[in-house]
Amino acid sequence: MSNILAIVGRPNVGKSTLFNRLVERRQAIMDNESGVTRDRHYGHGEWNGKPFTAIDTGGYVEGSDDIFEEAIRRQVKEALKEASVILFMVDCDTGLHGLDQNFANVIREIDKPVYLAANKADNRERMLAANEFYSLGLNAPIFPIAAISGSGTGDLLDEVANHFKDREPDQNDLPKISILGRPNVGKSSFVNVLIGKERSIVTNVAGTTRDATDTRYNLYGKDFLLTDTAGIRRKSKVHENIEFYSVMRAIRAIRDSDVCIVMIDAQIGLTSQDMNIIGLADKHKKGIILMVNKWDLIEKSSHTANEFRESIENKLGHLSHVPIIFTSVMNKQRVMQTLELALNVYENRLRKVPTSKLNEIIGKEIESYPPPAVRGRYIKIKYMTQLPTQTPTFAFFCNFPQHIKEPYQRYLTNKLRKHFDFKGVPVKVVFRKK
Repeated sequence: MSNILAIVGRPNVGKSTLFNRLVERRQAIMDNESGVTRDRHYGHGEWNGKPFTAIDTGGYVEGSDDIFEEAIRRQVKEALKEASVILFMVDCDTGLHGLDQNFANVIREIDKPVYLAANKADNRERMLAANEFYSLGLNAPIFPIAAISGSGTGDLLDEVANHFKDREPDQNDLPKISILGRPNVGKSSFVNVLIGKERSIVTNVAGTTRDATDTRYNLYGKDFLLTDTAGIRRKSKVHENIEFYSVMRAIRAIRDSDVCIVMIDAQIGLTSQDMNIIGLADKHKKGIILMVNKWDLIEKSSHTANEFRESIENKLGHLSHVPIIFTSVMNKQRVMQTLELALNVYENRLRKVPTSKLNEIIGKEIESYPPPAVRGRYIKIKYMTQLPTQTPTFAFFCNFPQHIKEPYQRYLTNKLRKHFDFKGVPVKVVFRKK
């Protein structure tokens, strides 16, 4: 069993505060509003040399008609299934609550190690008050802690880590693919179709996904991480503080990704906000594919796809190298091909071209169309090589590097794409004096 710690309990007991302490970054959204954490949220920590995955869950509430509360309950139960150790959080400040007793009934049905973390035990009186939680009848050790300061968390983790293996497979080297787009284009539905169960909460309410959520996935023997992100709106549309933080998480997901799947709605087309997302991914030198979802809702003729593609490429301009795929998540049409394309773009991003092959092939292209002379000075490119960078970058050595203009740089970039398949990947060319 993997080293997975599920942090569970009713709303507002400090689950996200503890989660952020365990993963040592402000990764979960924290707010005084009940129900802020909706999806299961994953982060990675380490204790006593043992790495583990922490899952932050939404507050468990029964007897509510709220559409999100019902979905949160399903998510919490899914987290309990995934976990190897369960950390049931309660609140020493407010004391034993009816919701704690309800949730204890859920915990009893699961045969896994359980620890009670009695949070907000920041003075002697509250530490003594933690004993009342024995009345829950869980036969679980109680650890008084203060998540905000870290008091008592070390003793708790010492015990929890006894159930962890020494080492689990390292996920840092796995390809990271993020799914991005405006709200309500079908991002979470896409993830759920892929994994065959409700990993992310899906409703028809725009903005349902607030945190970026990771899913480990295997396709054709290749492991990778799939990140479902909150929908990115225009700044003028962001009214809730919580939604502002969600957008920040989506932007961080771009930064942490290798490939970004930008999903758009076929009925709406490519909007300026979609272009902003694509531009942001390009700025961070990420691989990009454009996934046109809801293609089943478009009336088609024999030329529809070509016309749509041409219209998009015209809007993309210098980013027209981004591959486009037409899908219907609802009908499971070209869903797996989208992932295959994303993995292909990932391979393109890692491609290294041998220097001899580069000089042979691109050298011929330069001979057939040399750089234009500037003020009577003829520019001679004598040698080229790929630099050891994370994304494809090529250095061209010549006599007057400062005189090579942007149109010729684009010419060389296009030839590199044509000959060495850098589809969907930013390619950079630099010029140095020989």
